[in-house]
Amino acid sequence: MAEHFKTTCCYCGVGCGVIVQKQSNGALVVQGDKEHPVNRGMLCSKGMNLHYTVMDKTDRLLYPEMRYHKQMPKKRVSWDTALERAARVFKAIIEKYGPKSVAFYASGQCLTEEYYVVNKLVKGFIGCNNIDTNSRLCMSSAVAAYKMSLGEDSVPICYDDIEKTDLIFVAGANPAWCHPIIWRRVEAAKANNPALKIIVSDPRKTQTCQLADVHLQIHPGTDITLHHALSRILIEKGEIDLPFITQHTEGFSALAAKVMQRSITEAAQICGISKEDIYEAADLIARSKGLLTMWTMGLNQSVRGVDKNVSLINLNLITGRIGKPGCGPFSLTGQPNAMGGREVGAWPISCQRIDCFQVRKTGWRCKSSGMGKKFRSTQASLLRKCSMRWRREI
Repeated sequence: MAEHFKTTCCYCGVGCGVIVQKQSNGALVVQGDKEHPVNRGMLCSKGMNLHYTVMDKTDRLLYPEMRYHKQMPKKRVSWDTALERAARVFKAIIEKYGPKSVAFYASGQCLTEEYYVVNKLVKGFIGCNNIDTNSRLCMSSAVAAYKMSLGEDSVPICYDDIEKTDLIFVAGANPAWCHPIIWRRVEAAKANNPALKIIVSDPRKTQTCQLADVHLQIHPGTDITLHHALSRILIEKGEIDLPFITQHTEGFSALAAKVMQRSITEAAQICGISKEDIYEAADLIARSKGLLTMWTMGLNQSVRGVDKNVSLINLNLITGRIGKPGCGPFSLTGQPNAMGGREVGAWPISCQRIDCFQVRKTGWRCKSSGMGKKFRSTQASLLRKCSMRWRREI
């Protein structure tokens, strides 16, 4: 009888549940876990072919190999020999040049426990801060924006909010290709609820855009201008949540003054779209009850990445669409455990806080552990002080 093991897909950041069956001949078969809350049995093409990747050993190192210089061929050695050699080389370099002369790069696919051990090695034993990971390369813009806006490196929604919202704003992302299981849930939600509207801002016409009610095909790099224009319209028309802003945020007056510095006509010209498109998107936000904002590398991989993230999160804050069912910012992650690395210290950079619109500190931090609790869809009253941030604007 085949053995069954429940695990998680190791590819993107969606975190789909997988059931692996090991046959009597050693062959593996995978299928989606129907009981898993993320994918509910669905798998994308990568997930469905995990077993082929695992069983293919043609390009995999099966045992330690070593050579003493580049001109020599690699030879198979024992684990003890390889580890002792690596340790001697590290030790010699550190003794000669100091602990800052070595560095480590980890993967976003490491387990949290593996991240912890390598951090202890680098920071606790060797005594340097030179460890970097996918936690920075992929998600540092979103992390900095979350900490500046919400006070925590934590996504304040859950997957079930997809089915509970009536408006999704996708900015700089193509989840139809890059996060297909999430997008399958969006497609199903829209099929079950025709009132669900989708806004996509992307310079490209992607498969994600095919489902959009409004596609804002802006010029590359003009995201902040677009987000500020939407904020201006919502403020001018009074389609904001003033009680929420008064009770839970600070810095709104400065933000409002900032977004009023540019007219909608000027913003449209900069973005390369019509002002009617901007007004249509703003009208959808104004008329909706929920608002999920989704984004990924289109905003993150930029010299203005943090500002772009924060300007999008601002739309959730000024409308009070956060901490409620179907509401909140939802950054899409590239690898499955980037956050695990950050939580154990594998994010060596620090970000200076600047003035910004923010949610007021009201005690949702878990004092016993020092870690912030994740938002849940029903925790509207637990908002912490956050910042709606701005700096330069294109």
